[in-house]
Amino acid sequence: MRHKIGYRKLNRTSEHRKALFKNMLNSLIKYEQITTTLPKAKELKPQIDKVITLGKKNNLQSKQNLFARLQSKTSVDKLSKILSERYGKRKGGYSRVIRAGYRYGDDAPMAVIELVDRDMLAKKIDIKKKPQESEKPSPDTKIKDSDKKIKSKK
Repeated sequence: MRHKIGYRKLNRTSEHRKALFKNMLNSLIKYEQITTTLPKAKELKPQIDKVITLGKKNNLQSKQNLFARLQSKTSVDKLSKILSERYGKRKGGYSRVIRAGYRYGDDAPMAVIELVDRDMLAKKIDIKKKPQESEKPSPDTKIKDSDKKIKSKK
């Protein structure tokens, strides 16, 4: 029987597990939705709920605890400003785990973990827009002397 076994070890050392969940928490706060394996998502759900509850307190001690846990100023700022307002009246259950089939390579069960009432545009934060016509260099730009010499030698 599995009595008094507190969490999944995920076949990792304790330091690796702590770093893994710290990175996953930061990504989940930043993008508000991530895809991972099902056991990792199930272990991450109580942790993100505790972090958001801590961020709702919005005092110096809770911010220090958050920074000690996340080690990312942007994540702490987003928690204390944006997410604390969004979940101000909610008593708990800030995240959900949705099963997402099986991974192609090793058939591992996959899941999507996301924040409830998430911002749909948060997923596209790091996607760079394509340069528009006005930003492209025009053909009339000056060519350096060194480039002229290289072209003339050919």
